[in-house]
Amino acid sequence: MTAPAQRVLCLSGSLRRMSSNTVALEAAQQLAPPALELVLYDGLGSLPLFNPDDEADAVPAPVRSLREAVGRADALLVACPEYAHGVPGAFKNLLDWLVGSLEFPGKPVLLLNTAARGSYHAQEALAEILYTMSAQLLAAQPLPVALPGAGCTVAQVLASAERRAELRAALDVLAEALPVA
Repeated sequence: MTAPAQRVLCLSGSLRRMSSNTVALEAAQQLAPPALELVLYDGLGSLPLFNPDDEADAVPAPVRSLREAVGRADALLVACPEYAHGVPGAFKNLLDWLVGSLEFPGKPVLLLNTAARGSYHAQEALAEILYTMSAQLLAAQPLPVALPGAGCTVAQVLASAERRAELRAALDVLAEALPVA
C-alpha cells in the first residue's frame, strides 16, 4: 500500500499576473514526486488588511480559508519577491493573519529565491519574520531558482535543465524533511 502524499501549501508573495514567484511554484507542482502534493494558495489578494480587533470575533472568511489551508498542509513552500528592500505588504499581511493562528507554529517552511540578481533584504526579513512566528525553517538560506523576472512562463522554466535541477533540489529538501505516513 502506498503512503498518502505529503501536502505542501505553496505561497507566492506576489500579486502580479506574470509573477516569476508564482511561475516557480507552478513549475514545482509539475515536477513534484508522487510523495508530495503541491497545492497553490491563490487567496493573497482577497485577504482583508490585518487588524487584531478582527480576531476578537469570527475571523473574516478569507482568513479562515487561509488558516484552514495552512492547517491541512504538512509544510509550506514560499516564493516571495523583494519590494523596496522588504517583504511586499500583501504577503506581510498574510503572515500577520497567521501570527495568532494555532495552525502555523512549528510548520516546516522552505523558502525559494527566484531573483536572478538576488533579493537578500526581503529574504533575510522573511526568514526573521517566520522564525519569530515559530516556523521550522528547512534551510538556512532560501534555495535559489534564478528566473529572469516577470513574464517568464512555466514552460520556459521547465525547458531549462538548470531551473528543473534547482526546483528538484528544493523538492528533495521537502521530501526529506517530511515524515512518511
